[in-house]
Amino acid sequence: MTTQGERTPTPGEGQDGQAGQRTGGGAEGADGTERSRRGRRLTGRRAVGWVVMVGVVAVGGWIITRPMPGDYIPGLGPSTKDSARTPPVVGNPPPTTDPEALNAGNLFPAQRPVEVAGYKARRGGIRQGEKCDEVLQDRTQELLKDSGCQAYLIVSFTGVDHPVRSSVTLLRFADQAAAARAADTLRGKPGVVAFMLADTNIAPAPSAGSAKPGSEARVEAVGHYVTVTSSRPGDARPADTASSNPAPSTPAPTASGSGGEPNLDEATRALSYAAGQPFVWM
Repeated sequence: MTTQGERTPTPGEGQDGQAGQRTGGGAEGADGTERSRRGRRLTGRRAVGWVVMVGVVAVGGWIITRPMPGDYIPGLGPSTKDSARTPPVVGNPPPTTDPEALNAGNLFPAQRPVEVAGYKARRGGIRQGEKCDEVLQDRTQELLKDSGCQAYLIVSFTGVDHPVRSSVTLLRFADQAAAARAADTLRGKPGVVAFMLADTNIAPAPSAGSAKPGSEARVEAVGHYVTVTSSRPGDARPADTASSNPAPSTPAPTASGSGGEPNLDEATRALSYAAGQPFVWM
């Protein structure tokens, strides 16, 4: 029963006839929430975008913060002066898949000086290749043609504390017997191995009588490798003092020569030891 002016409520209407409006409002709110959730949903395209953005930021930060040898400010690249001092390289690098390759970058990093028994030297230019006769002062002799030599590496050094120049030649052979025979051959012919300067040029051969036989080079057979080391004064003229070939051992520090002349034997022994160490167990 209703009074005048009232009507019978229809299904779905609550008190005061507002239920339907509330229901409609709830539906509208649910629809808005669904759209909001869809807007925040992580799609595949957005995931790829985030990954790329994070990668770019990470790489940029690594480049900026990674210090490089010779940088004026770490991470901003090497200075022009240090770039000009990059040691020259002649020849093709050995294959990276060869674990026994004569790789100057691994054996003697350019930015790290060699220091043995108090003697310190910095690496200069390098020569490398597979034609071992290229290490000879006179290539027409072909002393290493049938020796079993597989590859060579020549590295120049300059003393850090003394004006001494050194040349280290490394030869790789098929086996220890071949290396021992080649070492004997090279010891019997003093001066046969060329002396390389820091710019990879070969120094002139010493004149007759300027150096005693066997005094210029130190020849060692280490495993199936041979090292030939020699040193000269800062102007790279041939040495006038003798340098012997004692058995391989850790060199002991010695005093400088008389008259202000650097002790060339000290440099030769130190670098010969440093050159042979990597091959002791090979």
